Amino acid sequence: MPLSVKNIALNLKVAGRYRDDGSGAVRGLYQQVSAPGTGSWVLRYQRGGKEHWHGLGSVSDLPLAKARKLANAARVMLAEGSDPITAKKAERVRRLTEAAAAEAVSVTFEQASMRYYKFHSPHWKNAKHRSQFLSSLETYAYPTIGALPVSTINLAMVLKVLEPIWQTMNPTASRVRNRIESVLDFARVNEWRPDIGTNPASWKGNLKQALPAPSDVTKVKHFAALSYDQAFDFMEALRQHQGIGVAALQFTVLTAARSSETIGARWDEMELHAGIPVTTRDADGAETIISGPCWVIPAARMKSDKPHSIPLSDRVVEILNGLAHVAGNQFCFVGGVHGKSISAMAMPEALARLEWSQHCTVHGMRSTFRDWASEVGRFDSAVVEMALHHSVGTAVERAYRRGDLFDKRRLLMDAWSTWCSTAKHTGDVVQLRGKVTSK
Repeated sequence: MPLSVKNIALNLKVAGRYRDDGSGAVRGLYQQVSAPGTGSWVLRYQRGGKEHWHGLGSVSDLPLAKARKLANAARVMLAEGSDPITAKKAERVRRLTEAAAAEAVSVTFEQASMRYYKFHSPHWKNAKHRSQFLSSLETYAYPTIGALPVSTINLAMVLKVLEPIWQTMNPTASRVRNRIESVLDFARVNEWRPDIGTNPASWKGNLKQALPAPSDVTKVKHFAALSYDQAFDFMEALRQHQGIGVAALQFTVLTAARSSETIGARWDEMELHAGIPVTTRDADGAETIISGPCWVIPAARMKSDKPHSIPLSDRVVEILNGLAHVAGNQFCFVGGVHGKSISAMAMPEALARLEWSQHCTVHGMRSTFRDWASEVGRFDSAVVEMALHHSVGTAVERAYRRGDLFDKRRLLMDAWSTWCSTAKHTGDVVQLRGKVTSK
C-alpha cells in the first residue's frame, strides 16, 4: 500500500515497509512497521556501494510532513558528502557528553565523599576508621565545602576547613586533610573535577608551604607503658578481679596481641590441645617435634593481611578454659549484645576500674613485653618482632626466611607468662640452647 497521509494508520495494521510515493514524496523514505500498531520512519540510501537505513523517528511522534523534512535534510547531507547515520551518532555522543559535564558540575563535595565511602569502605578492616571517615567530614568539612561543587574546591577553601583546627587538634585535622585529598582524587578520576594539577588538599609541595608541620604542632605522645618490673604487680591485680574485660586484658598482655585481635578472637581460631607440630633441630642436628596450644588468627583479621600463629602459655589456656561458651556467639570474649564480642572500651574500662589507667594503656603493654624480651629475656630481636607480628628484616631477608620461628616464640611466650606470675626475680632470664634459665 503506497505511503500517504490517508493510509498511514492503515499501514500500521500489517508489518512491512511502505514507500513514500505520494504528492511531495522524498526518495527513499519509508514507513516501517515491525509489528502491528508499531511504526517508524526510515530513509534508505546508498553510500560507498552499500545500502543504509537511517532511522528518523516514531510514526506516532512525527507526522508525514515532518518525516519528509528530516528525510530531505538527510539527503542534503549526503549531497554535501556527510553520512546522516554517522552524524546522528555523533550528536548522541555530544548530548551524553554535555549531560555528563552538567552532572560533574553539580556533584557536591558531600555527594562525592558519600560515593567514595560507598566504593572503598567495604574493604576497610578498621571499624573505627569506617565510622570516623564520614563523621569527621560532617563535623569539620561539610559546613564549609560540603554543598560546593567538587569541581570548584581550591586551596583557599581547603585552608578554610583546616586552619581553625590545625593548631588545637592536629591529629584530627591531619586525618580530615587526608580524607579531603582522597575524595578530591576520587572526584578527578570520575571526571567530576578537572585534572588541573596539584590536589589542593595534598601536603607535599602544597599545604606543607601553608601550614606548620604536624610534628611542630603536636609532639608525639606514646602509649603509656609499665616498666617490666611492674608486670607482676599489674597482673596480680588483674588476677584478683573478675569480669570479661579483666580476662580479656590478661589474655592480651600474655599473648602480646593487639586489642582488636583479642576483641575479635573466636573459638574456631583456638587450638587448646595438640596445637601445631613444629620440627626443630638442636646443636647436634637431632630433630624434635614441638607442639602445644596455639591461637591462629586468619589473614582477614590481621593488620598485615597475613595469618599469625601465637603459642599459648598454660596461663592463657587457663584463662580461655574459664570463659563461658554462649550459644549463637562465636567470640571468646562475649559482649553484652547478642552475637557480639566485647566492645573496644571493655579493656580500657577495666584498667580504669582497677586504677591502673594512669600508669599504662592496653596497647602500651606490648612495649612492656618488648622491653622485657630484649633486656631481661635476652631473646633474639627477630623472635620478639615476630611475636609482635612486625615485619622483620628487608624484603629479601623475609623471602629467604621460610619459618615463623614458632618453636622459639613458644619459649618466649612461656617465659613471659612466668615473668608475669613470679613475685620476685632473682636474676636476668636468658635463653640458652632452646631453654630458658636464670643467669
